[in-house]
Amino acid sequence: MAYDVELADRIRELVGGEAELTEMKMFGGLAFLIGGNLAVAASGQGGVLVRVDPAQSETLVAATHARPMVMRGRPMRGWFRVDPDDVRTESQLARWVERGTSYARSLPAKR
Repeated sequence: MAYDVELADRIRELVGGEAELTEMKMFGGLAFLIGGNLAVAASGQGGVLVRVDPAQSETLVAATHARPMVMRGRPMRGWFRVDPDDVRTESQLARWVERGTSYARSLPAKR
């Protein structure tokens, strides 16, 4: 499945003013990076992939419908998949984009 181009455009509108923003195809989708750190991606599996502070992982699992991203059979702390239904509205998407961009901004830029 290819990523949702309309969803990528919606994300782009929300992150367009970020300094050091780049876009890169990765994980079968279109990722938005800040300073070289992934913030959020329109996932090739539908919905979005969001990177957050790993310390928030348990709280987000308990408080949202998001689920940890699984890579090679292991759940990845700080990486979440959010289903398309949970980013349908602008406010839903904006909350997840803000979580991802806030965390990406807190990390040292990759050179």
